[in-house]
Amino acid sequence: MGKRRDHRNMNIIEKYFKKHSNYGDIHQDKKRQYGLGITGILLFICAWAAGGYAVFSKPEFKHFSGFLPGPTLESLLGLSTSLDFWHAVAASLRRVFIGILVAFSIGFPFGILIGFYKNIRILTYPPIQLLRMVSPLSWMPIALLIFASFEGAIYFLITMATVWPIMINTTLGVSRVNPRWLMMAKNQGARDSQLIWMVIIPASVPYILTSLRLALGVAWIVLVPAEFLGISSGLGYLINDARDTMEYDRLMAIIIAIGIIGFILDSLIQLIRKYLDWIWPN
Repeated sequence: MGKRRDHRNMNIIEKYFKKHSNYGDIHQDKKRQYGLGITGILLFICAWAAGGYAVFSKPEFKHFSGFLPGPTLESLLGLSTSLDFWHAVAASLRRVFIGILVAFSIGFPFGILIGFYKNIRILTYPPIQLLRMVSPLSWMPIALLIFASFEGAIYFLITMATVWPIMINTTLGVSRVNPRWLMMAKNQGARDSQLIWMVIIPASVPYILTSLRLALGVAWIVLVPAEFLGISSGLGYLINDARDTMEYDRLMAIIIAIGIIGFILDSLIQLIRKYLDWIWPN
């Protein structure tokens, strides 16, 4: 009798978990996403090959055949084993991270203040909107005049490109904090500094990570033209060098490598955000 009751209870528990657990659905959805992603990459390569052969098979464009997928992928494999390439990647990543770090040290505190204090938000809205509409590369002549080295000019350009998404998204995160949390903290006697450190910043973490993701995308786009300034390292320098030596397969391989590295960096930030959402839901 007891065994029958235990067996019936186990069946009830098993049915409950099958009904309420969505692990299988999540697993199937992940497999579907990966499958569609791989299909998208294959379709991209097919479109690249079809368009490339349609253009570069003509005799007048024969010397540009290095842009086709075959030579490009072969050159990409060669780059993956080249120390010069990885040194260039390290130099470019250093410039991006330093530029974003400077932008974050400026944009994050200003974003907190602008989002928290209404008068500051109204006061700063016109100049921020004006400056963020200026193309980052428009600052290049000024950067060359201000900074004695090309390296400093590149940091300046990346900072000017990334400070606005960090500032604006941080402001957005602060303005969307649940007002009940702020009211409860104020009723407990919390000062403005305590509200910012104990309530606003923790609640704004998803927006801060989004701002860093946007900043990284913008910095990665601005980086290559910024590295055309005259430096002798970085991915932009490699593109210039490949163009000057007419190694078009290498040039295209570097472009593809830039896209792959940017995709990996973006995915890392998304993973960090998902991890923080899991351990600390907003």
